[in-house]
Amino acid sequence: MLTVLGVVVVGGAGLAVTQLDRSEVLVRERCSATVGADTFELTPTQAGNAALISGIAVQRGLPARAASIAIATAIQESGLENIDYGDDAGPDSRGLFQQRPSQGWGTEEQIMRPAYATGAFYDALVQVPGYEDLPITEAAQTVQRSAFPEAYADHEPEGRAFASALTGNSPAALDCTLRDPATTGDVLAVSAAADEAFGPLGGTADGTLLRLDVSGDLGWAAAQWAVANASTLHITSVSHSGLEWDRAEGGWSTVGTEPGIVTITVAGATP
Repeated sequence: MLTVLGVVVVGGAGLAVTQLDRSEVLVRERCSATVGADTFELTPTQAGNAALISGIAVQRGLPARAASIAIATAIQESGLENIDYGDDAGPDSRGLFQQRPSQGWGTEEQIMRPAYATGAFYDALVQVPGYEDLPITEAAQTVQRSAFPEAYADHEPEGRAFASALTGNSPAALDCTLRDPATTGDVLAVSAAADEAFGPLGGTADGTLLRLDVSGDLGWAAAQWAVANASTLHITSVSHSGLEWDRAEGGWSTVGTEPGIVTITVAGATP
């Protein structure tokens, strides 16, 4: 566990030195995607939603471009937050994509489920001829029918970076800086959330460990999905393909790993 030394001057004469763990130190929680020379940041909540959007694209066999368009659209529409209110242009708009029941996107209850909202967005996107090659403003606007279509392009760079990492196209490109987990984790909850994003992955739970038998782009998509959801799901480490992300240290480092396995560790007693 990372510790910090706190030094206090007492009456100008002496020093009192105490040791504080990460949970007692102000940490600005954030997740970053680095692709090439560019790095972009989201909050853990935003990153978790971006990971779900990307995972569903992978589950459906869609290209990373679809995830880029969807993430950029959700940033513009809701700030990548699952919000339960609309605005003057769409007072009944809800969810990640500000979809409107009055425009046939589904019931309010359905739209407020991120997996449903994301699926509905992709259902519409794939009906746009040649969407993979269109400018993001045109592809997103054809789906969303926004009053401010040009705004989608403002978020294309971060959409592309997070989509590249979270679809597995850019291995070890996603990192999160987080406080120590406040509670223990639940590997079955992690497994269920991964299955919602990617479809059944057949995870094997053992104490505080979850092993996913996935490799290639899907392996890296699942590994970086786990990092993006580490705050919500109380994940402490993720390893895959000779690299490990460690919550206490941040970043990816070289370790020995099982070939073709993503190993996720949650907070709790040592297994």
